Amino acid sequence: MFLGIDCGTQGTKAVVLDADTGQVLGEGAAPHSLLSGSNGRREQDVRQWTDALVAATHTALARAGLDGERIRGVGVSGQQHGLVLLDERGQPLRPAKLWCDTESTPQNERLLDWLGGAEGSLARLGVAIAPGYTVSKLLWTLEHHPDLIERTAHILLPHDYLNFWLTGRCVTEFGDASGTGYFDVRARRWDRELLRHIDPAGRLERALPRLIEPDGPAGELRPEAAAALGLAPGVLVSSGGGDNMMAAIGTGNISPGSVTVGLGTSGTLYAYSDTPAISPHPAVATFCSSSGGWLSLICTMNLTNANAAVRELLGVELDHFEALVAQAPIGADGLTLLPYFNGERVPPLPNATGTLTGMRIDNLSRANLCRAVMEGVTYGLRYGFDLLRDSGIECRRVRLVGGGARSAVWTQMVADVLAVEVVRGQQTEAGALGAALQAAWCHARTLDPQASLAELCQRCVGLGDEPGVQPDSQAALRYEQAYRRYRVALDQMHGLAQDAP
Repeated sequence: MFLGIDCGTQGTKAVVLDADTGQVLGEGAAPHSLLSGSNGRREQDVRQWTDALVAATHTALARAGLDGERIRGVGVSGQQHGLVLLDERGQPLRPAKLWCDTESTPQNERLLDWLGGAEGSLARLGVAIAPGYTVSKLLWTLEHHPDLIERTAHILLPHDYLNFWLTGRCVTEFGDASGTGYFDVRARRWDRELLRHIDPAGRLERALPRLIEPDGPAGELRPEAAAALGLAPGVLVSSGGGDNMMAAIGTGNISPGSVTVGLGTSGTLYAYSDTPAISPHPAVATFCSSSGGWLSLICTMNLTNANAAVRELLGVELDHFEALVAQAPIGADGLTLLPYFNGERVPPLPNATGTLTGMRIDNLSRANLCRAVMEGVTYGLRYGFDLLRDSGIECRRVRLVGGGARSAVWTQMVADVLAVEVVRGQQTEAGALGAALQAAWCHARTLDPQASLAELCQRCVGLGDEPGVQPDSQAALRYEQAYRRYRVALDQMHGLAQDAP
């Protein structure tokens, strides 16, 4: 039995996996809250993560009807890019700045200029750094809280911090490190010169965690953490990774030919490659995978959070929201929403705000507004999907995961807007499942160095909806017209018509 943890923006999820049968026996979840500001601040108290980890684990074990003594390994998936600073006693120095924090946009622009723009960043790092990446958060902290940098002993990402809480060790793996902005994804090593540019004193460089392989252990569960979780001390903790890397494992996306689309707080699209296939489009991030290869990845910053904002505005529950979406016509009767409530990463608009266009006295209805936001966030995925295809990634079928994948209305919309077959995983919490699978793989490798992750995925990753949700050709044509209207609005507001196919 293996425990998979996924620490996301809105909460932490846990699953208990029987790696012999491939069955998820129990699930648990606990929420987080955001510390937000109108200047783009998006932070969280890391104690929420550990409290939620404990609560979600107890719920998952109880629902599985299991004694925690039967767990043989733990894997952690975490929201990428977040910055956690610890002092020499291992205590957090301030709240973690998250992937969706855009307060460090000015620092990112200066760093990008120093790197030679997007082209220089791609040539040096294999990625074009964006405001969400960790590196600009370090420079922001140095400029706004220099006293904290003086006290910093460890620089960790969210999943690294949870591994530290579990094991007492400061390590990381290549996949999550890829999203820091101070890591060379081709050579799989830190860019120490970049950190010395930010901090010539070398404090940041000395605070880096040790890099380990994705199939290696981060350590063993320390007694205090074991007691809090109800597990046995000394249980293996795998390297873990970023949520996208773990979700790739959790959807079996560990060989070329598959594209995973994640409908979570953010929207993600990614495809596996055996080589670091750097895209000519800076918005396509080529990260290392947590299975030994690379992932070409797109991330939009507004997805279920945008839907939730409209739901809360109208005071409707999720089922009623989806019913309203279904009532409205494709194209929302002319309403177009650019749902950049939190700025945006793809397209690169960190300081953008939401824009609603096409309003008339006869089309400004609750149903049209609900459809406009769901269509708007899905058009953001289409924008990224076109970038992936233009980068040479062929796709006739996508694997859909995340909380939004439970919606039949949204699943059909994704199929129609992308004009591809959509298959939903039987386990929508792919990040937690992938973390459990990586833990099982790591545990198996301690017994057999040749143990196969592919065999584990084949046994444990189930795909539902076979043969899949097919695009409706007539609906796809109407969505294409509405998408073109979205692109016109994007060009009029931000001048980006030339930036995507």
